[in-house]
Amino acid sequence: MADEVAATPCLVGLLSDTHGVLDERVAVAFEGVEAIIHAGDVCAPHVLRDLESLAPVTAVAGNCDHAATPGMDLDYVARTRIGGVRFLVIHDFSDLGPIPEDVDVVVCGHSHVPRCEWHGCVLVVNPGSSSQRRRQPSRTVGVLEVRDRAVGEFRLIPLDEIC
Repeated sequence: MADEVAATPCLVGLLSDTHGVLDERVAVAFEGVEAIIHAGDVCAPHVLRDLESLAPVTAVAGNCDHAATPGMDLDYVARTRIGGVRFLVIHDFSDLGPIPEDVDVVVCGHSHVPRCEWHGCVLVVNPGSSSQRRRQPSRTVGVLEVRDRAVGEFRLIPLDEIC
């Protein structure tokens, strides 16, 4: 039984750049996630409250977030551990500098351009924007699988394809 539990994946919902708007399809995309990471530009406290109703949230401030807004007192960098995997969250990847050695995944946002690439042993993920397509074909979020204390599959989910 313990082996079955250990082999069960933990799903982590990743999003960024909501800009005060939480599309109802995010809840559909995040069905079954055990944790959510928001990589900044939240812009409204109700977004975090609504996400908290789905799963525990780790969030950082982005360049459009203002500490003076009630309920928006967020740090610019956060660290969390989910399923034994060490996450670092920052809005703009270019603000990070060298990737710390004690990190397995960096979640970032800012560009509104999805990306998922390995930097050595560290996965860097930008789930794109869940509120503004800009020059992208769809607004997007991501789901990352964590299994046996290791990074698993990342799925980019186009919100515009969810009915």
